[in-house]
Amino acid sequence: MTRKERFRFVIDYFQQHAPNAETELLYDSPYQLLVAVILSAQCTDKRVNITTPAIFEKYPDPIALSTAGYEDLFALIKSISYPGNKTRHLIGMAKMLVEKFNGGVPLQVDDLIQLPGVGRKTANVITSVIDQQPNMAVDTHVFRVSARIGLTVNAKTPLAAEKQLISYIPSEYIFKAHHWLILHGRYICVARNPKCDQCGLRPVCRFYQKIASLHN
Repeated sequence: MTRKERFRFVIDYFQQHAPNAETELLYDSPYQLLVAVILSAQCTDKRVNITTPAIFEKYPDPIALSTAGYEDLFALIKSISYPGNKTRHLIGMAKMLVEKFNGGVPLQVDDLIQLPGVGRKTANVITSVIDQQPNMAVDTHVFRVSARIGLTVNAKTPLAAEKQLISYIPSEYIFKAHHWLILHGRYICVARNPKCDQCGLRPVCRFYQKIASLHN
């Protein structure tokens, strides 16, 4: 099987079984999504969704968040991983939105990565979710799943994986493909003891083929 055929199978599978895949983070605006994605680094979406309502109630927009006191905001996110850094990032992010972007969330990757707490992955999430731009966010799930299946080959970094994925996935599917792979990694192709018996990608998965050959 060629790599192109493998991609075609995977895309067709997800188009059939997860046509409306989307982020599990809860948000009502680009600002809320940006806050949630910053908080989600090395933290579960479930925990973030428990935490954000109180933040959005007290700080409903970037202007309000930009004036937040460190201790006040920290108290609201202390159950999140790395709360100290994320508190500083959120306040700094909000201040830059107010001072440089008139209180709005920019929808260009180059603008977003200037914000405290926002790297390329976060910028790709924001632009693909809000604006359906053909940007591929590569987190730990996407990195693991794409390598296991064989969509990426010898990709040593998230950026290398991103470049390989977008070179094979048609642009109209890229904004969805992140969600396909991350949800597959979250619920089926988990880090330990992947649930291969429940996976519809077995016919093209290099990891499964390797495991199957060991048992034959």
